[in-house]
Amino acid sequence: MRVAVAGLGYWGPLLVRNLVAMPECSDLFVYDSQESRMKVMATNYPGVAAASSFDELLEDPHLDAVVLATPVETHVELASKAIAAGKNVLVEKPLATSRAEADRLIAEATESGVLVMAGHTFLYSPAVMLVTERLRSGELGDPIYVHSSRVNLGIHRSDSSVLWDLGPHDLSILLQWLGEEPVRVSATGLSSLPGRKPDVAFIYLEFGSGAIANIHLSWLAPTKLRRTMLVATRKMVVYEDTNAEEPVKIYDKGVDLPDPTSFGEHQVQYRTGDVVSPRVESWEPLRRELEHFLARVANGETPSDPERKAATIVGVIEAAEHSLRNRGVPVNIAPSWEPS
Repeated sequence: MRVAVAGLGYWGPLLVRNLVAMPECSDLFVYDSQESRMKVMATNYPGVAAASSFDELLEDPHLDAVVLATPVETHVELASKAIAAGKNVLVEKPLATSRAEADRLIAEATESGVLVMAGHTFLYSPAVMLVTERLRSGELGDPIYVHSSRVNLGIHRSDSSVLWDLGPHDLSILLQWLGEEPVRVSATGLSSLPGRKPDVAFIYLEFGSGAIANIHLSWLAPTKLRRTMLVATRKMVVYEDTNAEEPVKIYDKGVDLPDPTSFGEHQVQYRTGDVVSPRVESWEPLRRELEHFLARVANGETPSDPERKAATIVGVIEAAEHSLRNRGVPVNIAPSWEPS
């Protein structure tokens, strides 16, 4: 396939590195508003061709797909133009900056018979996929609550808040694991720099099943931490993305209520079993994401369940942002997809 990457800031070069190594990609084109960035790509990858404008990319009748790694506020405009030109599009998270815009992109792609897909890279993490499998098998039981922390010092972005920058990662994992979307969200946070968008946020989510989740996001922390704890009715899981050797630990721990007709009906029994660090496969999630995107393009797919979930993530962040501006007032979220 002939593929183009638009946007060569932080994420764009990673996309280019993976695409040039993929046999599915026969020709690769790049574009960035800063010519110096395109020169770097041309030096590092001599087979990559640079375009003089985004429109020039779209004018190529043989171009199959466009991957957007541009600033968040440009996603909808550029993706819409690519769809109108009949190109399949992979948009790095988030898909849009409002639920209405996300739904519009999905509708436009469906009508044009092309695919618009959101780049939620953590869904392709081997550790995240392993926990998903254990949940689906019933080994862990039913989720009770999830607590997640994604914090570090920087990078402070001028084009988005910490909600839009880091939030999609944890929300995509959460929706994947729980298999349902939240029904209510509230958020608090602040900006440590006057006149800037929030760089610290706490998101609280409620789900129809009764499960709850809390997500801590911050660009203002002394250490880097990517840790998610899932507590379910049978077992508990700790997933640490920064732990290369043991990213997943499964704890056979829990609380049981004895038979209420017995003598100990008012007592709680604590169960403590083994702690297991299962073997986790090793691969680059971004490479898997690109392979999946190009496979879907080759199959002629149009937007489906993954895109509806991507739009849900945008809607949740939009609602959380509204809650944050209003001192944590809870915001109800209308259902938009059925539990998987």
